[in-house]
Amino acid sequence: MHAAHRAGRRVHLPVIAAPAAPMGFREWRPGRRLAPNRLGIPEPVTGTTRHPRRMDLVLTPLVGFDAAGNRLGMGGGFYDRTFAFLHRRRRWHHPRLVGVAHDFQQVDTLAAEPWDVPLWGILTPSGLRRFPLGQ
Repeated sequence: MHAAHRAGRRVHLPVIAAPAAPMGFREWRPGRRLAPNRLGIPEPVTGTTRHPRRMDLVLTPLVGFDAAGNRLGMGGGFYDRTFAFLHRRRRWHHPRLVGVAHDFQQVDTLAAEPWDVPLWGILTPSGLRRFPLGQ
């Protein structure tokens, strides 16, 4: 986050307003106060909130992923709810959802549900790999 900020990029962190609501993204800057949300995840307390449709790139946490770009999260559905609008697009546009993982987190296959939003790519210690949807 610090490197992106030093490079002149605006960094936004997810903010969970309610359990069933889509996430918002609040701007983060070095020195800006973070406070744990109800799940214990640090969030910016102040800052401009950006709608998910206006993001260029979203780095997503995950538990596992497969070669088709399916993502296994923590089970809360926050990323799938927040980026459900990507299902309605005929071509892939922004934001690009890039999972951040270790290579060993790849599994052979994950069962994808209709509401699951696939990843555009995955970033591992081996490098960045784009999935078929992101080609």
